[in-house]
Amino acid sequence: MVSRVDRGPVADWWWTIDRFLLAACLALMGLGILLSFAASPAVAERIGLDSFHFVKRQALFMVPAVMVMFAVSFMAPKTIRRFAMIMLGISLVAMVGALFFGIEVKGARRWVSLAGVSIQPSEFMKPAFVIICAWLFAENERRKDIPGNFFAMVLFGVVAALLVAQPDLGQTILTAVTWGAMFFMAGVPWFWIILLGILAVGGFFGAYTVFPHVAGRIDRFLTGEGDTFQVDAGREAIVRGGWFGQGPGEGTIKRIIPDSHTDFIFSVTAEEYGIALCLLIVLIFGFIVIRGLSIALKERDDFTRLAVSGLVILFGFQSIINMSVNLHLMPAKGMTLPFISYGGSSLIAVAISTGLLLALTRRRPEARRSATLANSKMHSMLGST
Repeated sequence: MVSRVDRGPVADWWWTIDRFLLAACLALMGLGILLSFAASPAVAERIGLDSFHFVKRQALFMVPAVMVMFAVSFMAPKTIRRFAMIMLGISLVAMVGALFFGIEVKGARRWVSLAGVSIQPSEFMKPAFVIICAWLFAENERRKDIPGNFFAMVLFGVVAALLVAQPDLGQTILTAVTWGAMFFMAGVPWFWIILLGILAVGGFFGAYTVFPHVAGRIDRFLTGEGDTFQVDAGREAIVRGGWFGQGPGEGTIKRIIPDSHTDFIFSVTAEEYGIALCLLIVLIFGFIVIRGLSIALKERDDFTRLAVSGLVILFGFQSIINMSVNLHLMPAKGMTLPFISYGGSSLIAVAISTGLLLALTRRRPEARRSATLANSKMHSMLGST
């Protein structure tokens, strides 16, 4: 047990970390391993692999993910900004490289191969993008000689252009919503809100016009016509599961869902473990978002407030997209469920994101010491009067 009188880095970390957020993140990681046993064997057998191929890989990726999350959570705010700057630069360069030398999957170039391992650079770009935009918005407020808001707009334009070029409209929407929410919280004038809203609507109609696959997904969602097999199967799995599910390993519809271990793992969870477990998962995601926003609301430092808010909005909105697609509340979009869906890049990137969240929500020892010194001086002044 770590003693309160110990002043080492591990002791400081233990007594300053938000243990509720940490426990929620670890619970989602554990559920990710558990649910991979339910969702992935059928997919592995269908493509001729060992039944537990994806389970083993998920467990293998989970080890560095946990290590990364804990390591990042030790960082100080200044170190976080430097780390994010480096990660954002590398990610943007890799995203450019993916357009020319990347692996093409279903007509999109989003992946690069590094030492035989496929990596999706945009996954690592997202948390770094949030941190750097939070810093730019905060600097714009703190130093009027630095046009932080303008630089944040330019950065968003670069990121959005690279995502559209891949193309990855889902990640573009996720990044745009997160950036827009942070911009609003930074105190943007109503003129910019209206202008950005008009641009967002124009971008939506532009995507519908330019990209046939986007138009097809929206049309299928609105009319129910065309190839809706996977969405219909996912919805049927949820209905069939009822409140308490068919039991572990008893699901049958998962065997015909192509992406049951990634995009539609929520449906598999409902079929085997029931809506009750799905509601628990929703509650855990909701708890992380609400607790993060409540901490940000009390934070006086603009950078920390915006960064924490941006990270939980990114985390929460990605979860909403995935679950909404499973429930047929949104057009189909390949978006993973954080910590639950199979995927190495997504898992490590979400671990970095939650590590940053844990680091920024820590009750920092230096802040406590400063407050103690201030209180001591105040008592001394009152005692001398």
